[in-house]
Amino acid sequence: MFKALNQRISIILLIIAVAYLVMAYQLPAYPYTPVDADVIPKGLGYLLVFLSICLFFAKDSETEEQRSRRNIPLKDIGTLIAVFLFILLYITLLEFLEFIITTTLFIYFCSWFLGYKKHLTNGVVALIFPIFMYITFTKFLQISLPQGLLPF
Repeated sequence: MFKALNQRISIILLIIAVAYLVMAYQLPAYPYTPVDADVIPKGLGYLLVFLSICLFFAKDSETEEQRSRRNIPLKDIGTLIAVFLFILLYITLLEFLEFIITTTLFIYFCSWFLGYKKHLTNGVVALIFPIFMYITFTKFLQISLPQGLLPF
């Protein structure tokens, strides 16, 4: 039915986007926040719908080089699975440990696993980035993030 790879991937992405939007519309509303927690998920969901529709109509003939690049070496598949497990662990611990702690641990250990060996630089970035994001979301955008163990 859909011969082009773009069209097949587009249909899969469209199904994922619709399921994602259904879940985004089920997020609870918070009455005292100017920007609710569902704004970004809904925006990303609609963006994915739009981009998957664009991908469906994109004219791209697949060359032999593109087809050969699709074959992922077995070592890289193991790395992808490990990073996916890091992400699942991050999601699991986010509510319990709190945003800053969980994100710091995720960035540090994921970067270390992927081969970044400058531990001091990795630690500084892994600590500064979540603090910056936490301040941006809570103070400027007034979006609540999981507090967990820390009292702020």
